[in-house]
Formats: sequence, C-alpha cells, structure tokens
Amino acid sequence: MVEALVAAAAALVSVGAVYAMSAARVVKQYERGVVFRLGRLRPEVRGPGFTMILPFVDRLQKVNMQIVTMPVPGQEGITRDNVTVRVDAVVYFRVTSPAEAVVRVEDYRFAVAQMAQTSLRSIIGKSELDDLLSNREKLNQGLELMIDSPAVEWGVTIDRVEIKDVSLPETMKRSMARQAEADRERRARVINADAELQASKKLAEAAKEMSEQPAALQLRLLQTVVAVAAEKNSTLVLPFPVELLRFLERAQQPLPPAAGADDAGGSAGANSGQG
Repeated sequence: MVEALVAAAAALVSVGAVYAMSAARVVKQYERGVVFRLGRLRPEVRGPGFTMILPFVDRLQKVNMQIVTMPVPGQEGITRDNVTVRVDAVVYFRVTSPAEAVVRVEDYRFAVAQMAQTSLRSIIGKSELDDLLSNREKLNQGLELMIDSPAVEWGVTIDRVEIKDVSLPETMKRSMARQAEADRERRARVINADAELQASKKLAEAAKEMSEQPAALQLRLLQTVVAVAAEKNSTLVLPFPVELLRFLERAQQPLPPAAGADDAGGSAGANSGQG
C-alpha cells in the first residue's frame, strides 16, 4: 500500500514537472508576448521575463519590438520628364502594437516590404529627375508618409525612409556630362568677359594718366622690354615710339641760315657796287 502511494506521488510529481515545463515561457527584453487562448486573443500582452501559460490551451506568440532595417529592391520607373531610372531605398520601422501586428495582417514584414516597393514606384512616376538627384529629403518625407498611412493600422510605425541610389542609363549620363561641361564653359566665358571689361577700364585710366606724363610711356616701354627679355627668347622685337622717330627726323634736318650773316653780305655787295 505504501509503495503504491509513493509511486502515485512520484507520478504526480513527474506530471506536475512536465506540466510546469510545458507552461513556462521566457520573453526577452526586446520582445512582447501575445497570448491566444483557444484561438481568442487575450487582452494582456506579456512583458519581458518569465511567464506562464496554460498548456494545450494557450499559445504564446512573440513579437520583436526592435527597429527593423529593410532594404527595398531597386525599382525601375519613368519619371515625369520621361527618363528611365532605377531607384533603391531602405526603410526603418518598428512594431508599436504587438496585438495588431499579429491579428490585423498575416505577415507585417512582407506587407511593409510590398507597400514600400509600390510607394517607391509611385514616387518615381510623380517626380522629375532633378528632384531624385538633388531634392531627396522631400521625396523621403513623401515616401515615408505613403508607407506609414496603411502601416499604422497594422500596429507598425515607419521611423525613416531613405533613397539610397539612383541609377541612370549611360546615354543620360553622357548627356548630363555634356550639359555640365557646357555650363562650366559658359561660366568661364562670362568670367573672362567680365575680366576683360574690368581690365579695359583700368587700361583706359592708365592711358589717361600716362598721356599727361610722356616720360611714363618711356618707362612703360622699358618695363615691357625687361618682361620680354626674361622669357629668354631668341628674337626680341623692340617697338619705337613715334615721338622718338619724329625727334630723330627733326635732328637730321639742316639749320636755316642766320639773319645777321645775310645782312652783312648784302651790305658788302652794295659797297662794292658803289666803288
């Protein structure tokens, strides 16, 4: 009799241990537990730590509450200005309501991924190429709003959406390179023209000052000769000012006869005639 009682007690203890082991659950710090009792959702959400459920009656489903980084595959589309591009992005989201994330949608990760791809294609069709290349911050906000609107009903919040890369066809890249080169050449010509205008004004002022002092022209000529000679050229062209040539021409002309000599010669001739 005693042996039977001992065996029964051991059996009960074993059954109790198995029952306790099957009822024990551990929820991690970054997880929350959603309990279904006979298929019905229990209102309380199990927090992190040790928890117990009813075996064969309750089912505990753990939901990750961490921020999920989901890359969006590259989507091809035609922009509003008829340019074919391929754009990829990345979505950062997290679960805010574990019960709704489990009940309202079959797989919230897959749902968010599909919504992100659809929204990205929609953004490509509504935007121009310049916006995709230079105004990404505004497009990121619009893309985040498009994904977050349906995701709120699934218990998911979109933290951030970033457009990673925009791939262009090779022909478009060459066209943009030619456009950028032409723009740089245009700016260089404008800068050169502006420099010529400023230089002409300064030269006009310098010429006006030099015209008042003829010696300044000679000094400027000598400075030009020194600058040309510094290049060590084999041939040196030295311009002569017209004023110097005129001075040499006047120096070579014969001097006119003196008036006194003419009067003396005339008087001598008259006296000889009288004699």
